[in-house]
Amino acid sequence: MLGWFQTLMPKEERFFELFARHAAVLVAGADALEGLFRGDKIDHFCKAIFQREAEADEITREVLKAVRRTFITPFDRTDIQDLVSSMDDSIDQMNKTAKIITLYEVKNFEPPMQQMAAMAPVAARLVQSAMPLLANIGKNGPALHRITEQVIAIEEKSDQLHDDGRKALFIANRNGNAMNFIIGGEIYDHLEKVVDRFEDVANEISALVTDHL
Repeated sequence: MLGWFQTLMPKEERFFELFARHAAVLVAGADALEGLFRGDKIDHFCKAIFQREAEADEITREVLKAVRRTFITPFDRTDIQDLVSSMDDSIDQMNKTAKIITLYEVKNFEPPMQQMAAMAPVAARLVQSAMPLLANIGKNGPALHRITEQVIAIEEKSDQLHDDGRKALFIANRNGNAMNFIIGGEIYDHLEKVVDRFEDVANEISALVTDHL
């Protein structure tokens, strides 16, 4: 009886608007991250990432508040919370990366670092393209599946760049400045986690598709 009643109740569609807003912030943050690793206007891009992270936190709070106040949600409340939390983790990790660069006053970045940073906007735009499709998962399941596969492929490439970059960093510094290796290795790890968090978003989307097909 409850299930029948719920099908008649209007669902709150504002969640999709909030997802789209959050995804737009992810794109802006990822673009700033790529700009940061070009080595120009480092302070400018760090501040931009910090600002985007604050905006994302506010949208996340709106989503969680809406979950508590909405009687009929477009899909399971836990799934909504997990999705927006994974998206928020992505911008949080960009924020942590920018903070490390600010802390250590890094001014120059190795080519593999720049390549990893350039993967973030690609992954972010894939996530952004998935958001409107969530309004009709049954119809858009195949398209969502293709998007998640592309994000996972980006993460795999990022892992390889991470390993190759750390190896090159070690070789370059094994008879030199250990601090360069430590700081560089930490930056590589943070960049890898940025793309890992996008893979987490893709996994949440994939789980939603599985649940609704």
